[in-house]
Amino acid sequence: MLFPDYHFHTDFSSDCDEPMQAVIASAKEKGLSALCVTDHYDMDFPVRPEEPDVDFDLDLDSYYRTYHALSEKLVPEFDLRVGVELGVMPSTTKKLNAFVQAHPELDFIICSLHVVDGMDPYYPEYFEGKEDLSAYRHYFETLLACVKEFDNFNVCGHLDYIVRYGKTKADFFDIRDYADIFEELFQILVARGQGIEINTGSLYRGLSFPHPHTDILKMYKDAGGEIITVGSDAHHAEHIGYGFDAARDLLLSHGFRYYTTFKERKPEFHKIP
Repeated sequence: MLFPDYHFHTDFSSDCDEPMQAVIASAKEKGLSALCVTDHYDMDFPVRPEEPDVDFDLDLDSYYRTYHALSEKLVPEFDLRVGVELGVMPSTTKKLNAFVQAHPELDFIICSLHVVDGMDPYYPEYFEGKEDLSAYRHYFETLLACVKEFDNFNVCGHLDYIVRYGKTKADFFDIRDYADIFEELFQILVARGQGIEINTGSLYRGLSFPHPHTDILKMYKDAGGEIITVGSDAHHAEHIGYGFDAARDLLLSHGFRYYTTFKERKPEFHKIP
């Protein structure tokens, strides 16, 4: 099943070198007929001295120009939409709300937590002196606190992102240790008409399941959650649409019958075949 890929990156993200054209070409080769580009913008990202170019800034003017030029050429056989993955931190929630209000041209917005206490868990030193259980819980608590303050988005991205990089990854991951946090998070999202994503990027990063873990996905469904997008989190063109058959099977196994796309920030529901 080739869903429209609603989470991928291009060379407008500072951790990616793929031109937008190359990603679209790869999608076409794989039989996809729709994409939503979602390049990174992590406001106030803590730049590391050894990686000065990894700042997760976004040149919006150039981004829009490239998107519009390509989109006009692709109509009507290919549906390209424009979004952004906003990295959120407790210190940026108000500024991100203002940013979104100032950019109504975006079709879709992902809210993702990449930085906790000034560091991305991607780096092993984040876990120094920490047990995975406490590190994971603090990550989820931080995400919940951010979502309470930042409400201008459509879905939360890779909810258990931190599990990719923990010392034990998912070996001892038990949703019961964090159920209270996710219950409150999903109550908020469902009440607001916001959703989550199935992010298959974990499958080519060493995990055996897409984000979020199947137990988290069940909690979202049980809370009344229906809005769900599917994305590969691709940073290389070859990963566009990766693992989407597994995503389909997982959604159907939990009782989901529809997936979601967005245009002008409004959800569109499509039956999962």
